[in-house]
Amino acid sequence: MSARLLLLCPGQGGQHEGMNDSARLDSAAAAFLDRQQLAPGALFDNRVAQPAVVAATLAVWIALQPRLTAVGMRPALVAGYSIGELAAYGVAGAIDADRCVALAHTRARLMDGAAAGAAQTLCAISGVPLARSAMLAAAAGFAIAIVNGHDSCISGGPLAALAGLQQQVERAGGRLQHLPVTVAAHTPLLAAAVAPFARALAATPFAAPHTTLLCGIDASRNAGAVATVHARACSVLSRQLAETIQWADCMDAAAEAGITVALELGPGAALARMLQTRQPGIACRSVSEFRSIDGVLAWLERALV
Repeated sequence: MSARLLLLCPGQGGQHEGMNDSARLDSAAAAFLDRQQLAPGALFDNRVAQPAVVAATLAVWIALQPRLTAVGMRPALVAGYSIGELAAYGVAGAIDADRCVALAHTRARLMDGAAAGAAQTLCAISGVPLARSAMLAAAAGFAIAIVNGHDSCISGGPLAALAGLQQQVERAGGRLQHLPVTVAAHTPLLAAAVAPFARALAATPFAAPHTTLLCGIDASRNAGAVATVHARACSVLSRQLAETIQWADCMDAAAEAGITVALELGPGAALARMLQTRQPGIACRSVSEFRSIDGVLAWLERALV
């Protein structure tokens, strides 16, 4: 059973005001959320969004993990998308949950600092082959941030060039969707944030993860002794700030590992939908689709038979 379950930790985009309602019904998760004292403000502001998404993801896991353990369920893999990869280390037990949120604050601050003085953004491009999207993006000063499929990607670059890029994408027969993100994450425009975030990670106490992690920049696995996991995490979690995330490869790696069931910890359900489309043999759901944590557990018990 344990070799079949993948946990997915989302990035920015699905956050909303009521995203912690289910988790707050659990006393431990509620106490964790209360400790975070998340800053008020627009949920899509980078400084608010990153720690809020990490906290929401970890709160769900704090509520769900004891229930899974009680019935003998253990995930085989954990993977995170963008900021979700940091949350994944909390889910896997490698980083204490409170420290994980603190690192999300640091990550957001460093990324904002790297982008200071330059209005940046992210956009989703679909319906255009990846190589063509990369050429169009480069001509506009953008770069591929996340590869989601052969004709689906996220691109990041200067906000002022977005309209021109949209015109070129539409001329090529594709579609561009502007995303509510104010930094060109996972592109060379944020290179200045890499080294200081690596130092912050190096100074963070790590524990041996109870679950293997997938690395977003190359879909490799991170597992083993504490020192090995820590060193690899310092590299991949910092480098992904300025390097392309190969999410399509991560989805394929999950299938190759024998995963048959995947649960997105939320908020949102974008990762579950993407995985279901790319790997239809994997049963995928998100906690956001259920009314309660007990409902999530009931589905997992049926799906993992």
